[in-house]
Amino acid sequence: MPEKIASGTQNLPIACRDCFHGWRGQTLRCPRCRSERVVSHPRLFELSIAHIDCDAFYASIEKRDRPDLVAQPVIVGGGKRGVVSTCCYVARTYGVRSAMPMFKALKLCPHAVVIKGRMDLYVQEGRRIREMMQALTPLVEPVSIDEAYLDMSGTEALHGAAPAMTLMMLQKKIETDLGLTISVGLASNKFLAKTASEADKPRGFFALSIDEAPAYLADKSVRVIGGVGAQFEKKLNADGIRTVGDIQKIDLKTMARRYGETGMWLHNCAFGRHDRKVDPSGERKSVSSETTFNEDVSDPRTLEDILWRLSQRTADRAKESGVEGRVVTLKLKTHDFKSFTRRVSLNEPTQLAQAIFRAAKPMLAREAAGQRYRLLGVGISELVDARADALDLADPQ
Repeated sequence: MPEKIASGTQNLPIACRDCFHGWRGQTLRCPRCRSERVVSHPRLFELSIAHIDCDAFYASIEKRDRPDLVAQPVIVGGGKRGVVSTCCYVARTYGVRSAMPMFKALKLCPHAVVIKGRMDLYVQEGRRIREMMQALTPLVEPVSIDEAYLDMSGTEALHGAAPAMTLMMLQKKIETDLGLTISVGLASNKFLAKTASEADKPRGFFALSIDEAPAYLADKSVRVIGGVGAQFEKKLNADGIRTVGDIQKIDLKTMARRYGETGMWLHNCAFGRHDRKVDPSGERKSVSSETTFNEDVSDPRTLEDILWRLSQRTADRAKESGVEGRVVTLKLKTHDFKSFTRRVSLNEPTQLAQAIFRAAKPMLAREAAGQRYRLLGVGISELVDARADALDLADPQ
């Protein structure tokens, strides 16, 4: 017998993720193809804001290209002194996480297969997926190489299907054509779409509307709200706020008095309210490059040489993206894993290696006084479109 939805929810919108048949009713098995991979939600055919996230993107590409690794825990990253770029879901069951120091990851999962990343290939595959998204709607806001927001409003007439159906077709096309999987969150706004895409990983499809958001969010950690980092979480915890439900119990005025505009923002998010639109021009906020050393480095001249190479790499990436930055940021991590950044604003935006290096060099000199470092990075932010006549004498081309 087909599984039934709880009584009182007759004529619930339902869609099959395998044959893309849509219907209203109670059965949770597709009447056309008998698949149980279906999605049901009261507003399934109305919601139009999506967040798409590729599942363990780098690791999934490596497993696709090496079928012998399918059942193995795979970590993509540097050597023993590096960090985890990403890891597969098998490795995550051992506690391995992105950005974790490699030695900790290998302690948790000593039999993991460690692969040095192939960034050129990852960028290529990421672009192919982005092109598939842009074929559905011009309103695509990339967040990174493997995730983006889509506004599917008004696309039903173009594609002859509700946004939910179109996104399910995209899921299957990516899986069929590229051998990769994505998770989709479909919601009323960007915040809820991002939350939804995390709810059913990997290869998931989850819908979340604003009217059900308060109940859904109530027992979640405050970290579910994007922008709440570790330090702010500690402050909120110290004030007795650990879950989104704790925020919901505090009135707006009190939140504003305690935390200013941030408090108002937290209060709105706690109830699922979020008014930022999908912005195709909001693709990049910064361009940077960094490296983790195999051994700690303290020699100022060596650090300066590395800074120059990173400045060149950052400049190359900025040129590829067609952007310039008004702010140069230096990033350092000490031998005992303490991270800090230093910034300087420029009179004019730049994408030139020499200008980036000249701005970062004095900041590095002030810090390179006997301290041992394990990581160095440099980047530009407050980006604008690049000027066509920029000439970089450090670029042989």
